[in-house]
Amino acid sequence: MDIFRVSFIGHRVVDEYRQVEEELDEVIELLHRKYGFIDYNVGRNGEFDDPATQAVRRFRREWEEWCELTLVEPYPVANLDIIEKSYDSVIIPTDRKCHYKAAIGERNKWLAENCDMMIVYIKRDYGGAYKCYKYAQELGVPIMNIAVGFSNLFFALIMLVKKPSIRIIGGFNLCYIIP
Repeated sequence: MDIFRVSFIGHRVVDEYRQVEEELDEVIELLHRKYGFIDYNVGRNGEFDDPATQAVRRFRREWEEWCELTLVEPYPVANLDIIEKSYDSVIIPTDRKCHYKAAIGERNKWLAENCDMMIVYIKRDYGGAYKCYKYAQELGVPIMNIAVGFSNLFFALIMLVKKPSIRIIGGFNLCYIIP
């Protein structure tokens, strides 16, 4: 079975928390319809990580056998044995030897390099989440930025295209689809 991998990345502060939760719920449902089993990779360092994690957990209540929730930590943390009980697996990319202050950025690169798609919450053009977003663009990773209010119909149409390639042009909200 091919496993579709999705990574979440976003700014430390989420302005429209309820709207973000609703968008994440809908996106996760659409991805399930398109790809079946999905491995969701998430961090624990910003506010966006919480609604992303909770959206996957809400989905799992009904479809537990159709997804995994993987925590990707930048470095070993206290109480990891307790934290890991809330996830299917925990990854600490060990090949990223660096100072702990740079470890989050290296973990974010790992998230971009090890996914088939990224769901992001990016509203400004600076910070660690933005750097990861730009890096994922350079890698050619399909990206959905829920901070710009993509309409659900637009995203549903993208997901119906066989193996879509999504490219972000210029700003955050202009896209085209290559079927």
